[in-house]
Amino acid sequence: MLLFVGLGNPGPKYEGNRHNIGFMAVEEIARRHAFGPWRARFQGLASEGVIAGEKVMVLKPMTYMNESGRSVGEAVRFFKLPVDAVTVFYDELDLTPGKIRLKRGGGAGGHNGIRDIDRHIDKDYRRVRLGIGHPGDKSKVHSYVLSDFAKAEKNAWLETLIDALAREVEELVCGDEARFMSRVAHAVFPPPPKPAKPAADGSSDVSKDPPASDGA
Repeated sequence: MLLFVGLGNPGPKYEGNRHNIGFMAVEEIARRHAFGPWRARFQGLASEGVIAGEKVMVLKPMTYMNESGRSVGEAVRFFKLPVDAVTVFYDELDLTPGKIRLKRGGGAGGHNGIRDIDRHIDKDYRRVRLGIGHPGDKSKVHSYVLSDFAKAEKNAWLETLIDALAREVEELVCGDEARFMSRVAHAVFPPPPKPAKPAADGSSDVSKDPPASDGA
């Protein structure tokens, strides 16, 4: 069994916040893969399903961000899960909006939810960092992460990122982290189209309009 955790703050006041992108990610995973209903468990809300033949539980801690580890630790102990069965999805200030990075272990990078999980279950779990960008001034970080995504952000990259993440999560379940990362990145930031190849005779293969006739 795998445990996918999305980080955020509970309640309608926070649901559109940048800090809640982890909640958004696991909600879409559960929806796309037809998981069961959300139930109150482990000081959070949990839903279960199967992805690529593997049982997966998604968990949204309802403890508020700074105490996310209480919920995650309870679930890990209940199922006797190894730390490497846990994947946490969360917002990352130091990544360009829409960028995604994956790592195992490491520091919390100033993220209070990650810091609290580290205290409860150790550090060697998988972390999926979802870029939200930085406001440019440290004093503005608190209000920035607790403000809603703008409509322009949703249209430009957020909806595409969440959709691609949920669509490609089978690769993550199967352990192909590089393929997961590549597919999500290409969905959000498609590579530029390749230039047209020249025709065999050396001319361009771009079709041209026929010349106009004299008796139009």
